[in-house]
Amino acid sequence: MKKLQSESASPLYHQLMQRIRVDIEKGKYPVGSKIPPEHELEQTYQLSRVTVRRALAELTEIGLLERKQGKGTFVSVPRIQQDLKSLHSFHDACKQNGRAPSTDVIHIVETTADAQDAQDLNLKPGSRVVETLRLRRADGEPVVLERNRFSMAFAYLEDEDLKGSLYAVLREYGAEPTQAVHDISLCYATAEQAGYLGIKEGTPLLKLHELIFDQRGRPLHNSLQLIRGDQFVFRI
Repeated sequence: MKKLQSESASPLYHQLMQRIRVDIEKGKYPVGSKIPPEHELEQTYQLSRVTVRRALAELTEIGLLERKQGKGTFVSVPRIQQDLKSLHSFHDACKQNGRAPSTDVIHIVETTADAQDAQDLNLKPGSRVVETLRLRRADGEPVVLERNRFSMAFAYLEDEDLKGSLYAVLREYGAEPTQAVHDISLCYATAEQAGYLGIKEGTPLLKLHELIFDQRGRPLHNSLQLIRGDQFVFRI
């Protein structure tokens, strides 16, 4: 085994991070497997405990590793990366990251537009909208609880199968999503939301509000997504 270079310009903790990354990529430590304990890494690479702990902490912070209390450190399931500069559906983002997408359609209903809907979609107060509520999964794991609202011009969605890509359905009707305005904040899962996402009530979630525009620059729909941060990461 090639030793780490103390005289290198790269700090020892960073060298150890890279070594562990490579081992994961080569399959030495598969997803879900346990990596060697701290004391073993110290002995193997002749490093201090502080150096080893920093390397593991950094890898945990970026989502490559996951610490389980009393059990050790494990290779985590890769987070789905989505670039907000480009408009891609969840379906596409999963495939680009090697995850299998699936969707549970919770409901497709007509409801009354709220103030945010009226502003986003240029509707009069009290107008009706079509609401879709879907649970998005990656490799079967609940990742995103997604609510979309459309004007009644899209009432045809009530008769469509929305278990796949919503954008693919919209394109069949000539509506091409081209750009979006994003607002990201933090919220905490309610009991109902936690039930859908398979997490504990009060767990922090990423809250993404999007206003999507079509190829003519007209508001297409708005979207409110509650996202598990342990499964998803945005690139800006």
